Amino acid sequence: MRPSIQIKRIYDPPSASDGIRILVERLWPRGFRKDALQLDLWEKEVGASTSLRQWFGHAPEKWPEFQRRYHLELRQNPKHWQYIVDLAKREPLTLLYSARDTSHNNAVAFRLFLLEELRSVAS
Repeated sequence: MRPSIQIKRIYDPPSASDGIRILVERLWPRGFRKDALQLDLWEKEVGASTSLRQWFGHAPEKWPEFQRRYHLELRQNPKHWQYIVDLAKREPLTLLYSARDTSHNNAVAFRLFLLEELRSVAS
């Protein structure tokens, strides 16, 4: 089975194809009670560190460097994401985020990281 990892804004409605829904941000999304979101996991430890998030500030020109630094952070803590790689081998995943920018956010960078990890495991 080929891994299916999609990303979706937390404000978008869930769908049957979402599989396991994982919020991948350190901060809880504004405007939601914890019991109101339809998600399976909140893995805040895979979110970018506070200092990295503040440095990035969703500035597209910083995106390549943000990804590099964020992936370094992730590699230092495999216990927080390794089980997500294992889940992706078996079931579809949807990584949830709350940022307005749909191209430059934590979930996009984390998805790329997971796909790299899955490729390295497969080879």
